[in-house]
Amino acid sequence: MPRGPEASEASVQVWVGSQLFQADRALLVEHCGFFRGLFRSGMREARAAEVRLGVLSPDGFCTALRVLRGERPALEAADELLQAVECAAFLQAPALARFLEHSLTSDNCALLCDAAAAFGLHDVFRSAALFIRDGARELAAELALPEARAYVAALRPSSYVAVSTHAPAPGFLEDASRTMCYLDEEEDAWRTLAALPLEASTLLAGVATLGNKLYIVGGVRGPNKEVVELGFCYDPDGGSWREFPSPHQPRYDTALVGFDGHLYAIGGEFQRMPMSSVERYDPAAGCWSFVADLPQPAAGVPCAQARGRLFVCLWRPADTTAVVEYTVQADAWRPVAELRRPQSYGHCMVAHRDSLYVVRNGPKDDFLHCAIDCLNLATGQWTALPGQFVNSKGALFTAVVRGDTVYTVNRVFTLLYAIEDGTWRLLRERAGFPRPGSLQTFLLRLPPGSRGPVASTTPEL
Repeated sequence: MPRGPEASEASVQVWVGSQLFQADRALLVEHCGFFRGLFRSGMREARAAEVRLGVLSPDGFCTALRVLRGERPALEAADELLQAVECAAFLQAPALARFLEHSLTSDNCALLCDAAAAFGLHDVFRSAALFIRDGARELAAELALPEARAYVAALRPSSYVAVSTHAPAPGFLEDASRTMCYLDEEEDAWRTLAALPLEASTLLAGVATLGNKLYIVGGVRGPNKEVVELGFCYDPDGGSWREFPSPHQPRYDTALVGFDGHLYAIGGEFQRMPMSSVERYDPAAGCWSFVADLPQPAAGVPCAQARGRLFVCLWRPADTTAVVEYTVQADAWRPVAELRRPQSYGHCMVAHRDSLYVVRNGPKDDFLHCAIDCLNLATGQWTALPGQFVNSKGALFTAVVRGDTVYTVNRVFTLLYAIEDGTWRLLRERAGFPRPGSLQTFLLRLPPGSRGPVASTTPEL
């Protein structure tokens, strides 16, 4: 907000139109290329007590300052979004641009895509275009700029991909079922995407995507749960696998998450003991480093990302599911909310807009009929979705959100739900996954023409 006191040496007064703002000089230099260049230029304006920005709107600059200070303002009106885009472009403020990317919804994606194209915010433009490509067809029709419509049309949509449980296989034993498969929605069939490396294990492995690549970490082999030493990365564009280092601490049943340009291996077990340690992998440097431990030892924790934030579910005594958030800047886990339900804990968590959806077992360990609770991150309030949801063979635990749609799958069918009006409405049914075993699911953008063979059905043992 505009402030009246005279600026200290550590602050600067900024006139935007007729409104005066007092801002932290170091904050502006750190986050804005415009101010960094101005204050380091040696020009007369750099030494002046005031800076005048006549081209921006006061409301847009106020939004920019709030975001740079770590706030999360709700931008709903079209004018608010347009002013924020203008400020992000003029001030050269990547943090504000990332905030806009994390604010994408089906209500504002077309507006942000057009505005980002007009102001040259390339990352926001691409993120908005990808969001539109993964959403309903009518979203693309809302675009005003022909170049934006053409760009969206040329993009590949995300595909729902699944892999079942496989231990490493000897080279002389060919196993046609050791493959990843993707859902061909037009033909209503699961098709083979790629075979797993012989040394790879998806049994109690962490599986995640980052930068449209698939990573597998920490699977096990043998009755003693010997941890597979290497990690494996699949690039769908090249159709190839490569090896990469495993975390410093051997671990299985770890939660692997691609977040903020890095992989996080969260908790897990080793020698049948749960762990609280967390490691972060930098793909550019090719190395792991330890970050803040979880508040408690935990394995197989549900994770989700909402609005550019990373959340984890932890189980605690007295029938409590606790939601905690990892903050990169502070390198710390902070409590967010708790949910208490008799004999029921969160087993899966997905995010949509400002909400986290926690899928938990029914009473008395009933995993066939699950309940879903919604945590609104803006208000901190829990809401129970009406009714119970059938969880045959763990289908709900494979949930992945694409746009406004939840994908779930088991051996019998793939069910798609629309997230609307505070609940999950069954949208349509597709073919079930043709392989037995527990499933790990994720989204990948596959190259054009990568139409694999229909996946063969493997009988259950």
